[in-house]
Amino acid sequence: MAVKVLVVDDSSFFRRRVSEILELDSDIKVIDFAVNGKEAVEKAAQLKPDVITMDVEMPVLDGISAVKQIMASNPTPILMFSSLTREGASATLDALDAGALDFLPKKFEDIARNSDEAIKSLQSKVKEIGRRRLPRFVSPFAARQASRPTPSQDLGTNTRVSQPDRTFQRTAPVSGSSASFKASGKKYQIVAIGTSTGGPVALQTILTQLPSNFPHPILLIQHMPAAFTPAFASRLNSLCKIRVKEAQQGDRLEPGVAYLAPGGQQMMVEARGASKTLRVFEDDSPRITYKPSVDVTFASAAKAYQGDVLAIVLTGMGADGRDGARMLKQAGATIWAQDEKTCVVYGMPQAVANAGLASEHIALPEVAAKLNKEVGC
Repeated sequence: MAVKVLVVDDSSFFRRRVSEILELDSDIKVIDFAVNGKEAVEKAAQLKPDVITMDVEMPVLDGISAVKQIMASNPTPILMFSSLTREGASATLDALDAGALDFLPKKFEDIARNSDEAIKSLQSKVKEIGRRRLPRFVSPFAARQASRPTPSQDLGTNTRVSQPDRTFQRTAPVSGSSASFKASGKKYQIVAIGTSTGGPVALQTILTQLPSNFPHPILLIQHMPAAFTPAFASRLNSLCKIRVKEAQQGDRLEPGVAYLAPGGQQMMVEARGASKTLRVFEDDSPRITYKPSVDVTFASAAKAYQGDVLAIVLTGMGADGRDGARMLKQAGATIWAQDEKTCVVYGMPQAVANAGLASEHIALPEVAAKLNKEVGC
């Protein structure tokens, strides 16, 4: 069955272009259009699309406000289109926090190296988020909204869509799972976390629960455009007890600091005597699809730290992280993967799980508690 898409944008040219690209794939059907956020909210309720593509800046009701209203009343997977500016990055992060699942640059030439690759990227993202249930763990905003009854409907603690395969609800941590978790006793020097689609909310969920005295440096590899990573690092830093910064060439790794790989570049660990520093560089290699790449950073961590690494692979499309996790595992490191139920897209964690590399498969709400126990916080 084709994925049904509602395209929302105030530009008739962009609505037409997105529709043309999506319907090049026979597994996708554009069922209608909306020209502003208010119309999007109404049509989301009427048409029950599988996916909504949403512009950020629109008249009558902007994209962020529309996402909030849709996620509170008719939760639907939403893909945002954003301009690659500081303001666009901040607005897109707001939309993700409100419940949107992923985003793409509005200029198609910014999506990929060529038009064919850009078309496939848009099509694959729409199909991936449209064919899966919405994750049982939702954004902080959507969870709060789901727990509040509206004047017209008593929602209790759950908000559900009429379609049975699109259940969307606030989920508490699995009973007793973190309480019963026993730390391995292994000693670490660093934590490395790789993610893609759904990663911004997942990282925020985990990092905001870590204490200021977290004993190790943390490497963050999130597939994200270069224009977005400074805003994302700044946002995380403002919300977390630990320090979060965008990684820079020559950074010395320090405990309690998380280093976010810059978009469009690679981040590697280099050993300089007893200290470890970061190498951040442009990578023009056609063999490496992702910049930053989880595989590249994980592989460098394996070389620099051997087995003293705790690596975590979170939600995301594709298999980036699997090869790096294999190198880490061979060096004696520990690998965890997010479980399927709480992933926006169970691609990267599945690749690691299917390769037999992960010792733990953890629901997102449980990751921080288990991580704190494992490292002795």
